Amino acid sequence: MTVTQSLSGRVALVTGNSTGLGRAIGLALGKAGAKVPVNYANNQQRAEAALEEYRQAGIDTLLIQADVTTQQGVDQLVGAIEDAWGAVDILVPNATCEQPLKPIEEYDWDFYQRMLDFFIKSPFLLTKRTLASMKRQQWGRIINITSEVYHRSVSPFSAYVAAKGGQIGWSRSMSQELAPHGITVNMVAPGWIPVERHEDDPQEMKDEYRALIPAGRWGVPGDVAEAVLYFASDAASFVTGQTLCVNGGMTPW
Repeated sequence: MTVTQSLSGRVALVTGNSTGLGRAIGLALGKAGAKVPVNYANNQQRAEAALEEYRQAGIDTLLIQADVTTQQGVDQLVGAIEDAWGAVDILVPNATCEQPLKPIEEYDWDFYQRMLDFFIKSPFLLTKRTLASMKRQQWGRIINITSEVYHRSVSPFSAYVAAKGGQIGWSRSMSQELAPHGITVNMVAPGWIPVERHEDDPQEMKDEYRALIPAGRWGVPGDVAEAVLYFASDAASFVTGQTLCVNGGMTPW
């Protein structure tokens, strides 16, 4: 690890980091020196297992249950972090929900709204809640986890793609607004990287996607975590409004 990658003294909030990509991201930031809480919404047993993994890695951590799609949940989460460690320096909105592929006729607006709540409302609420301290110190990192689905126009997946497109547009606008305050806003766009929630996905679907990856292998959560670590570090202090696609060459444009 280089000096510019060290996050010693920083506080990093990665939402939904008890499993999957979020867990890997939190571990990477913590191993770089940041204090990282484990945030979860429902599965306490899984969250406690993640908490133990963080502690075994030597990371300063704590467990916080909160629904980050609500103002009350965001206030509860950020307030607990501030009471324990002080202000949040690095924000990674990562929490997600189910993502079924369906023809548009089979979606309803409630599901579309659920997508918007996770990928636009939650990043907005989290950013607004943590922004004052970032502005005071003239340093901050906001890293949104977007997706290749927007760039590849994946279908039938309209609800998720629409929400991710909105998240991308919001991130770009925020990058311009916050740059004068020493705050960067960037995006990491993973391809399909199988994690726990993909265990029951059809093998045929997995095989079809795997055959398309130019790099010739599946991505792993650590690939995404390293991209987030770069954006979080001082090495990326002059980089903002950018998307780093982590998908083995699936979007070479």
